[in-house]
Amino acid sequence: MQELAQELGISLEEFLRIRISEWLNHPQTDFTSAASYVLQKNADLYKRLA
Repeated sequence: MQELAQELGISLEEFLRIRISEWLNHPQTDFTSAASYVLQKNADLYKRLA
């Protein structure tokens, strides 16, 4: 991360602040996709068990 910050010409602290801010302000699509997958698999399982 230090190298990336240096390439951008900013401090490591500023780089981390920006990245964390971006991460917090964008939807967590990976989590949403994973949760949807698990819920669908659970629904399929319960249908087979019924």
